[in-house]
Amino acid sequence: MTKRTDYCGQLSSDDIGRTVTVCGWVAKRREHGEFLAFVDLRDRTGIVQCVVDHAHDIRSEYVLAVTGTVRERPAETMNTDLPTGSIEIGEATVEILSSAEPPPFQIDGRVDVDETIRIRHRYLDLRTGRMQQNLRSRAAINAAIRRSMEDQDFVEVETPMLIASTPEGARDFVVPSRLSPGDFYALPQSPQLFKQLCMVGGIDRYYQVARCMRDEDLRADRQFEFTQLDMEMSFADGEQVRAVVSEAVSDATEIITGDRPDSIPEMPWIEAMNRYGSDKPDVRFGLELVELTEVFAGTDFNAFKASTVKGIKVESGADIGRNQLDQLTDKAKSWGAKGLVWIKVGPSGEVTSPVAKFMSEAEISGLLSAMDANEGDICYLVADDWRPVVHVLGLLRLELGRPPVNEGGLRFLWVVDFPLFQDVDDDGNPLPAHHPFTMPHSEDLELLSNSNAPADLLKVRSQAYDLVLNGWELGSGSVRIHRREIQQQIFNMLGINEEESQKKFGFLMDAFRYGAPPHAGFAFGIDRLVALLVGEENIREVIAFPKTQSGADPLTNAPSSIDASQLDELGLRVLPPAT
Repeated sequence: MTKRTDYCGQLSSDDIGRTVTVCGWVAKRREHGEFLAFVDLRDRTGIVQCVVDHAHDIRSEYVLAVTGTVRERPAETMNTDLPTGSIEIGEATVEILSSAEPPPFQIDGRVDVDETIRIRHRYLDLRTGRMQQNLRSRAAINAAIRRSMEDQDFVEVETPMLIASTPEGARDFVVPSRLSPGDFYALPQSPQLFKQLCMVGGIDRYYQVARCMRDEDLRADRQFEFTQLDMEMSFADGEQVRAVVSEAVSDATEIITGDRPDSIPEMPWIEAMNRYGSDKPDVRFGLELVELTEVFAGTDFNAFKASTVKGIKVESGADIGRNQLDQLTDKAKSWGAKGLVWIKVGPSGEVTSPVAKFMSEAEISGLLSAMDANEGDICYLVADDWRPVVHVLGLLRLELGRPPVNEGGLRFLWVVDFPLFQDVDDDGNPLPAHHPFTMPHSEDLELLSNSNAPADLLKVRSQAYDLVLNGWELGSGSVRIHRREIQQQIFNMLGINEEESQKKFGFLMDAFRYGAPPHAGFAFGIDRLVALLVGEENIREVIAFPKTQSGADPLTNAPSSIDASQLDELGLRVLPPAT
């Protein structure tokens, strides 16, 4: 094979007169008269035009080594859309390194291709400029994160991939043990417990670019396998952790965009819910929720006789048609609303709405004042208990106003002071809002002692915090419980008695006997961060070999059955599908 001297996309007019050898794939071939052909050769850096003898049997995606002299292209043939468009390789000789069958889709990305076909032939999809750039951006982001963590005196520690099952909200992927038939390992959903053990072990500042697995339904921002920046600090509080993580994500952002984010603001969870109807608010646009409960405190309209009434206003949105309004109402009901009230504002404060006749003049006036609604605006109202109201209006807000992921800039936000518990189950056990190793706020510890008062338990704040970017949750963290008695108290409240906690988390509880330092940490999804920084709506576009939304891998046909001999060796039997 002829040795490569240069990359296609790195040649320029400075190389005119040089004899070079470039290697790559045929992106395009064009005949020129009887004896010549123009071949656009592509490698990871770009494309360069080569002038070759047409007699060569060259087809699309053949792999070539081309040797020739760099020369200026004639003025009438220059391509200003191509970085190498002012030059070409002339007097070229060609060595065919590999032939190729016609690919199942165009590699130039000009034609939309079904995602399953792209993933089935991912090795071809990786040749596209889009995927090449995405994966190189991902590599640059990983490198920037590692540099940032090392500059902040963190040490990288690798934690096990085969662990005991300790469910963290999603199902575990489990691995049968050959040496211990009937027993199973689990693949880690996160390195949470091991990084806490690192703190007990005096590591002080730990980080890891960790691979994690969760058996959960897939979405645009979820895959079974994902990568996260995982970190933990001893003798630190949440503010110090957030400063470290802010530095790392700012370094990663700067390496891709060239701009460093401003200081990342913080917002309490309750404020985020009341203003945006979400604990991961997209703050690139308005349409904030407006409190209207007092406006309708004495209403005679039964639909508004609720503990909470809120609304959102769309400026100049009153021209929306009835069919669209009916569709929005149906969506609101599918999200859990009992109904959706819309009110259009006309000249002189006149309103048009199916429920206008049930509202008093004072209520209409109070509504328009509270929402600062003017002629041409439309208001959407929901009445119910607080949680369904903010949930529905939060989704409606996104439906009506959320811009594409690559518009409106990058708006990072820390959401802090999450509740410790999100609800109480039928047995009276509180349900954790984060994992059960999160430290409550010290001033709320007294509320934990009254487990017979669910309302009090739901007031307990945790020392937990999330990092949000453009409406995506990048990651979560918290100050951890480092005292055995508090950890067991939380377990007891969650219905995990001492025997069960010792069985599931005994290695952590035992470690706490020997002097655990106060510690706090965080983890954020690298797949999500990369997707947002490069402007992709789906993390599959920044993962080299992803699964489809159904969890299948068309490339390798996984998941698949295994041989009977393997099952015998593991002591397993496969039951027939349930009918």
